Amino acid sequence: MCDRLLAEGHTVVGLDNFLTGSERNLEHLAGQARFRFIRHDVTLPLVLDGPCDTVLHLASPASPKDYLRHPIETLDVGSVGTRQMLELARAHNASFLLTSTSETYGDPLVHPQVETYWGNVNPVGLRSCYDESKRFAEALTMAFHRTYNVRTNIARIFNTYGPRMKLNDGRVVPVFLDQALRGEPMTVFGDGAQTRSFCYVSDLVDGLYRLMQSAERYPVNLGNPQEMTILEFAERIRRQTGSKSRIIHEALPQDDPKQRKPDIEKARRILGWEPCVPLEDGLRRTIEYFRALQAPVA
Repeated sequence: MCDRLLAEGHTVVGLDNFLTGSERNLEHLAGQARFRFIRHDVTLPLVLDGPCDTVLHLASPASPKDYLRHPIETLDVGSVGTRQMLELARAHNASFLLTSTSETYGDPLVHPQVETYWGNVNPVGLRSCYDESKRFAEALTMAFHRTYNVRTNIARIFNTYGPRMKLNDGRVVPVFLDQALRGEPMTVFGDGAQTRSFCYVSDLVDGLYRLMQSAERYPVNLGNPQEMTILEFAERIRRQTGSKSRIIHEALPQDDPKQRKPDIEKARRILGWEPCVPLEDGLRRTIEYFRALQAPVA
């Protein structure tokens, strides 16, 4: 997102406390005159010198591995962190964009998922720290819009992948790629019949960029509607990496969604947006990045 904003001519201030992120992802921005980085926890107040016309709140652990390890921090960043970033936007009379998640739909009873669906979420399950933090963040964002007339946008992001993900991220794309490239068994939970859809990162960033400039205040789904089973995806990864890894099955985690596919008609209509990077191309770029990460240092 920082790369896109800079390419569009914006000046960017980036915030991160690196709870789950990596400083490596910012190395290429060193020396950029229009980029400034502040190591900061967004649950704490922040005073910015100079003008600010948009606040983008993307902070949160996003993989089950991370938010199950940091449940309190996940709840804090969705509640207190969202409040702090909304207050920052309000103080600067800036617009505000929240990156929410398809997990607000829980284990959906409606398929594909449309923005008007309220969801089927377990509020006390293991995943609730993430699901409910995002649902609360959406409610708080709408409250600031209605009470203070803050110009807000809400993106509900579906599975996204691409370079700069962590090898040990815990989400399905890096897990499968790491296992396949190492020739280790690829772990599929359950029988693999659960479905997901995968959006390449540049497509997602384009959707976010369009949304932040729009007047749409209610949630908008951003994701790729091309749906496939997890087992099919594992076989695709194995084929595209040329791996000899075998596929093994383990028990399904609690509250793991059985289906996940966005209805993106609203994004098409309002933003003129839909994903354009084919899965094969996106995976090729991601595989190249992961191969470079695994290559031994001379």
